[in-house]
Amino acid sequence: MKSTFHGLETFRRAINTQQTAIQTTGHNIANANTPGYSRQRVNLTPTEAFPSPAFNKPMIPGQIGSGVQAGEVQRIRQAFLDTQYRGENNKLGYWKQQHQALVKMEDIMNEPTENGIANMMDKFWQSLQDLSVHPEDAGARSVVLQNGVALADTFNYTYNSLLAVQHDQKSQIEVQQNNINSLLRQINNINKQIAAVEPHGYLSNDLYDQRDLLVDELSNYMNISVEQVGSGGLAKDIADGRYTVKLLDEHGRDLGVTLVDGSRLEANELHISYDENSGLVDGMFIAKPRALEGLEDVKDLKDRGGVFHFASLEDFRSPGALMASIEAYGYFGKNGEEKGLYPEMMAQLDLMVHTFVEEFNKVHSSGWSLSEITAGEKANGGEGYQFFTYATGGTGPNGDPFGTNGNIKGAAQRIQISADIYASLNNIAASGAATGNGGIPLTEAFSGDGSNALALSKVKDATLQFGGTRTNVQSFYQGIIGEMAVKTSEAERMTKNSQTLRDSVEERRQSISGVSLDEEMTNLIQFQHAYNAAARGITVMDEMLDRIINGMGIGGR
Repeated sequence: MKSTFHGLETFRRAINTQQTAIQTTGHNIANANTPGYSRQRVNLTPTEAFPSPAFNKPMIPGQIGSGVQAGEVQRIRQAFLDTQYRGENNKLGYWKQQHQALVKMEDIMNEPTENGIANMMDKFWQSLQDLSVHPEDAGARSVVLQNGVALADTFNYTYNSLLAVQHDQKSQIEVQQNNINSLLRQINNINKQIAAVEPHGYLSNDLYDQRDLLVDELSNYMNISVEQVGSGGLAKDIADGRYTVKLLDEHGRDLGVTLVDGSRLEANELHISYDENSGLVDGMFIAKPRALEGLEDVKDLKDRGGVFHFASLEDFRSPGALMASIEAYGYFGKNGEEKGLYPEMMAQLDLMVHTFVEEFNKVHSSGWSLSEITAGEKANGGEGYQFFTYATGGTGPNGDPFGTNGNIKGAAQRIQISADIYASLNNIAASGAATGNGGIPLTEAFSGDGSNALALSKVKDATLQFGGTRTNVQSFYQGIIGEMAVKTSEAERMTKNSQTLRDSVEERRQSISGVSLDEEMTNLIQFQHAYNAAARGITVMDEMLDRIINGMGIGGR
């Protein structure tokens, strides 16, 4: 026989369950603007029907429902969309960081403008042509000197500005390194909290959201994958468990590096090492906590256990903001060559300046200056005057002083007008004494001759050897600027494309996980009506029980 109180219990369960649903809806509404929050729902399931199938079951027509219960409070989220988002996020982080570095470089190169290197070179060539027409004019010589100084200063300023931004890139790398290590530690700490909750049969939905938000942020710096590790105990099947975060390359292949170990509940740390001479990145370490104990120099990690070492960024190859920053700042390739956006740009400027100065000085020293014509002999033991020279100091990648063993690093930074030219305008060699009319050798130079000044102005069109390229100085510089423009355009295009793809995935993710206030208000009304109906049912059952208890069995009194 059914109990008279069966209906009362059914409505009581309904009230408790709908109240839980209303509280969960309120939690969703309260966190509608919380970054990374995923909406939650109560999984409503019917309670066990009465009676249970057994030999002593009561003889009634069939099983009767006993109400509803709140199963789990589950967050609504799709792991597939999370994986897609993180894959697009690291691409966006890479291209956005590279684009920013290239835009800064474009601002420094400042081409084409009146203050750029190209325009200053044009002014310098023009002043030499003017000098060839008036070789004895002190004003024309002064203009050559001043334009030469302006050209050298422009090279100096451009190189030093590139160097300053490069140093800023290093500071940014260090900030990113600290952020990455902080994120790894935070993810591991949340792993520990989840590992303490899940074995008791609870779902740590808010902790899951916090951890996923951290993982999303980490994916901006590098390409990663996430593996779930069960917490054991009474953990539910739908529990997310602990996260193991691993490092991937640009093709999504596992690099064999674990950043956060969900099984051991420990976070590894990333440390970047720099070359002592050049300051460029020469390695990267992923170290376990025990390997970092008592560490004074990052390079000492090579000799310790529990450390994964990338000897070159070419081995790292995990796209993201970190790799883009290192590529901009500079690093050593597998063969020991200097690579990177800024080192390569500065190396091209050095090659341009060194090749140009070498040819220009060669032509200048072959001519005759007014002071040499007056003295009747070539200066400096017959070698003549150098127009450009370099400031002393500076070393190459191997510590070689500037000008030795082919070290031309810093040529654009150190170019200057020679002390002889500064000392006297008459030391500018405008006269040529190679041949006269009809190719007849001249016995001596004369002050009215401007043939060497004209030859100096034609250095701009001379075909020179720039590394493995034969071209003139202007075409070489145009090639440098053109290559930079192409890279910037590509980075801008890829940034926009990556942004569009990531935003598209985020929109799909928010359509599933995001909180819609309209939907939550609808649910709130629905649960409220269900709660009110259950309460009305209890009132009905109360009246029935009152009739049974107080109104029955009083006949004949």
